[in-house]
Amino acid sequence: MIALARKYRPKKFSDLIVQDHVAAALRGAVAQGRVAHGYLFAGPRGVGKTTAARILAMALNCEQRSAAGEPCGVCDSCSRIWAGSANLDVVELDAASNRGVDDARDLRERAMYAASTESRSKVYIVDEAHMLTREAWNALLKILEEPPPRVVFVFATTEPQKIANTAAPILSRLQRFDFRRIGPHAIIARLKEVAKAEQLQVEDDALHLIAKSANGGMRDALSLLDQVLSFSEGGAPVTAERVREVLGLVPDELYGEMLRAIVERDPGAIFPLIERLLEAGADLGEFVNGAAETLRALLLVGVGGQPEGLTEGLTAVIREYAPQLPPADIVRLLTILGESEERLSRSANQRLLVELLLLRWAMLDRTVELSEVIDALAKGAVPPARPPVPPVPPVSSVSSVSSVNPSGQKLEPTLENVRSVWPQIVAEARAKTPMLGSLLAEAEVVGVDGRIVTVTPGNAGHSEGLERQRDTIAQAIGRFISEAPRVKIASTETPRGGPAPERMTEERAGAERLKSLRAKDPTLSAAVDALDLELLE
Repeated sequence: MIALARKYRPKKFSDLIVQDHVAAALRGAVAQGRVAHGYLFAGPRGVGKTTAARILAMALNCEQRSAAGEPCGVCDSCSRIWAGSANLDVVELDAASNRGVDDARDLRERAMYAASTESRSKVYIVDEAHMLTREAWNALLKILEEPPPRVVFVFATTEPQKIANTAAPILSRLQRFDFRRIGPHAIIARLKEVAKAEQLQVEDDALHLIAKSANGGMRDALSLLDQVLSFSEGGAPVTAERVREVLGLVPDELYGEMLRAIVERDPGAIFPLIERLLEAGADLGEFVNGAAETLRALLLVGVGGQPEGLTEGLTAVIREYAPQLPPADIVRLLTILGESEERLSRSANQRLLVELLLLRWAMLDRTVELSEVIDALAKGAVPPARPPVPPVPPVSSVSSVSSVNPSGQKLEPTLENVRSVWPQIVAEARAKTPMLGSLLAEAEVVGVDGRIVTVTPGNAGHSEGLERQRDTIAQAIGRFISEAPRVKIASTETPRGGPAPERMTEERAGAERLKSLRAKDPTLSAAVDALDLELLE
C-alpha cells in the first residue's frame, strides 16, 4: 500500500499548494524555452521543494507537454520521474551521503554526457545541498559557470544560509526560489480532499490537530494522517481523541485547568496539573508551546481579533476565560515565558522549570489601569487592585485570633499587637512548614511603621530564608492584623561608623525615579497607597 504522502504527491505545477510564485515562474520558463541551468530551492521541510524539482524534470522531458509548460503526468517518462525510478536523464542525489569533493567530481563528469535523446534534458536534483563541503562546491563551480547544453542542476535545501557561508560564489550562478510554509487552512483543505478520495471519515477537530502538528509541511500532514489511520480500527471515524492519543498531544481541558489556576490565583493546582501531564506521557516542552499559543489566542480575543485554527474544545476554553484575563496581564504572562524559554530548552530538570513558570503565572498580581484608578478616586470609589479571592482560614487560625481577641475582630497594626500574636503565627508556620516555623521562632518583631512590619532574624544565616518567605510571613500576620502588612527583614549587622551607603544599581535608580514621580503627583501617590499598587516603568 502506497503511503499517502507519495500517493498524493503533485504531478503538475498547478498542483503545488501555496507555491504559486514558484509554479508560475517554472511553468513560464519551460513554455518559453528559458529554463536556467541552475536553481536553488530553499524552504522548510515538506513544502514541495523536491516535488517541484521532479515536476520541472517531468516538464523538460515530457513528450505530451502542454503549450503552457505543464507535463502530462501520465506518460512513461513522467511516471518514472514522479515515482523516482531509475532514469538515464534524471538523477537524484542526497548530499548528506554524497557530500565530498570526489562525489562532486563524479557528478561533474557525468553531466558532460549528453541526454539519451536530442529532445530530452539531463536534470540533476541534489537534496540537502547545504551538506556539501566547500571543496565539493568548488569542484562544481566551473560546470555551473559553463554548463553543457540541456543540463539543469536543482539544489534543494532547508538551510540556504549555510550555502551562503560555505560557497557564496555559487549563489550568483543559481536562480533562487524560496518556498513558503503552508498554512493550516491550506493543509486542512488538502487533507479533506485526500480523505474524500480515500473514503475516510475524519472529524474537523482531528484535521485541525494534524494541521497544527504538521508545522507548515504538507508532507508531514499526510504522514501524520497515515500514522493515525494505522492505529484506527477498520472504518471507524478518525476523532480528535484518537489523534491526541496517537500523536501524544495535550488535551484541551488541561489548558483550561491551567487558565483556571491563573485566573483564580491558585498555585496549589499547578503540581497536580504537571503530574497529570506526566502520567499521560505528554511532552512538557510541547505543553509549554501549547500554553503560549493558548495565551496568544486569549490576547488576540482581548484586543478584538479572532483566533483561527483552534479545535472546538480549545475555542470553548478561550471563550470562557478571555473576559477574565485583561490583555495587559496576558502580555506580562507571555513576557515571563519569553524570559524562561532559553532555560527551558537547556535544562536537565525540565519539570521543575515548568512548575516554576506556571507558579509565577498563578501568583502574578493583576494589572489595574492607572486612568481607572484616578477616575475612581475622583468619584470617591476605589476599584479592587485584584479579584477578591480571600483564602479560607483554617480552624486553628480562627481559634488563635479568638484567643487573643474574644470578639473575633482583627487587631490594629501596632508593635504590641503583632508581638502578642507572634507565638500563634510561629505555631501555624511550624505546623505547615517546620523550617519556616523554626526561623520565625528565633526571629523578633522590632518595629511596626504603618503597614510595614520589621522582623530581625535570629542570626545572619537566617536572613536569606526569611527573605524568600516574606510574602508567606505577611499572609500569616494578616490573619491577625486588620491591615494586610508588608514584611521587611532587617539586617543583623551594622557596619562601624553607621550604615554603609547603598550602591547605586539600575533597580535603585528606577526606584528613585518612581519616588520622584509620586512626589510630583499627589493623586498618583494616593492611588498607590490606597490600592497597594506596584508602579512599573
